[in-house]
Amino acid sequence: MMRRSAIGALLVVFAACTRAVPPETPAPARPAVPQLDAQVLTDSGSVAFLIAEGTDRSRAAADLRHLTEVIGPRLTGSPAMRQANEWAAAKLREYGADTVALEPWPFGVSWQRGPISMRLVAPHARWLPAVSWAWAPGTGGLRTGPVVYVDATSRADFDRSFAGRLRGAWVMTGPAYPRVHPAAADARDSARVDSLRRQIRERNDRLTQPQRVFLANLPTLLAAEGVAGQIIDGGKDFGLFTMSGSPDDIPPFPVVVVGNQSFAELQRHHASGQGVRVEVNVANTFGRDTIVQWNTVGEIRGSERPDEIVLLGAHLDSWDLGTGATDNAAGSVAVIEAARLLGALKSAGVRPRRTIRFALFSGEEQGLFGSQYYVLSHARELPRYQAVLVLDNGTGRIVGLPLQGQDGLHELWTTMMRPLAPLGPIVVRSGIKTGTDHLVFEPAGVPSFNYDQASRGYDYTHHSQLDVLDYAVPADVAQAATVMAVNALQLANLDRLLPRHRR
Repeated sequence: MMRRSAIGALLVVFAACTRAVPPETPAPARPAVPQLDAQVLTDSGSVAFLIAEGTDRSRAAADLRHLTEVIGPRLTGSPAMRQANEWAAAKLREYGADTVALEPWPFGVSWQRGPISMRLVAPHARWLPAVSWAWAPGTGGLRTGPVVYVDATSRADFDRSFAGRLRGAWVMTGPAYPRVHPAAADARDSARVDSLRRQIRERNDRLTQPQRVFLANLPTLLAAEGVAGQIIDGGKDFGLFTMSGSPDDIPPFPVVVVGNQSFAELQRHHASGQGVRVEVNVANTFGRDTIVQWNTVGEIRGSERPDEIVLLGAHLDSWDLGTGATDNAAGSVAVIEAARLLGALKSAGVRPRRTIRFALFSGEEQGLFGSQYYVLSHARELPRYQAVLVLDNGTGRIVGLPLQGQDGLHELWTTMMRPLAPLGPIVVRSGIKTGTDHLVFEPAGVPSFNYDQASRGYDYTHHSQLDVLDYAVPADVAQAATVMAVNALQLANLDRLLPRHRR
């Protein structure tokens, strides 16, 4: 799922990056809004076929392993990303898509992660686990300096406390994200952490517009002061990191991420007045020119209304600390597996009335770039899209569908989920989700949805070094693929187009 710039999120840091998804949401009261009067025309035999194929003959496990452990991490702009595009295209062809294409779009400069070392020098000496923020420059050699917490929220605060004092310093620009003790939490600890998190939120809410502008421009000011670089809180338990970054937000100095506990320790040393110093060596490299990236797109043509489209989507790119298993090989494989199920149904003689398209976007993690370019290049056909269904909240099974502000579809979606009871429960609920590729279709009025999924430890694996195959659940991915395939067929066979919607 999409990143949020750490350079811009100077106070909240990780709080803005986590994307907890409740495993299940209680069923809401029936919305008091007019409901769409539409007929679900998909026959029960086709639904039963898809459920049996997805449950008994799933290829999700094998495809997950190949994508994550053979191709590996798929950083946008890397050779592995191109390899993943071509592999996904081959799979869509193998699984029955009528047409498949790699659709190009301009990305930005490529970036390659190099070696890193970080050592606490004072008040004692020890190595600190750390990683570079993506698209951050290297240090050009060893940089040793004091650690300073820059907590100014205005230029006056900055000039009074920090101006002229930061040359060669490693700066922190936000508080350590409060975490409940993972092994010894109790009610008092949870209450304490909740209070601290609330204070951070309230502090951010109280920021005036001039203060927000100052914080947005703070990196430029820090660079002019000659800082050595910035240290960011990984924000998770057990020393896990949170990775992000983008070629449209290249920091003006090195940025390194450390574990939450290390970050909190550095802040305690600084607050106590002890001389806290670190030495960091990072070797990253940038490409020289803007590069081309691709979305992998395939489709099964509709039998009656081929120009009307149901789109199943996920992002194929990943971060590179792990192998991108839960973010988002799981979603990508679910879309590919849904294509296989619908391809098998086509081979059995049943085509959807409308076209069902499968889109595997790149550049999602850097800012929804691939899906934005998809929308631009397909703008003329968007009025004929029935719906967009996206999967991007980890490896967990589908447990719900937020209506994304379209509560008039509650009865329709409830009806469509009813035949999926063997794979449920799946709760249709009022609610809006953000943060991934479905969002770019909404300005065009296309009904666009991102499923709720069981968390399956996603708070830990998300953007971290634990995003590997061991934390994927192939049976859940198979369930999600089956749900998506059935919903796509139902929407493709619906007796009318869904009403256009703009939020």
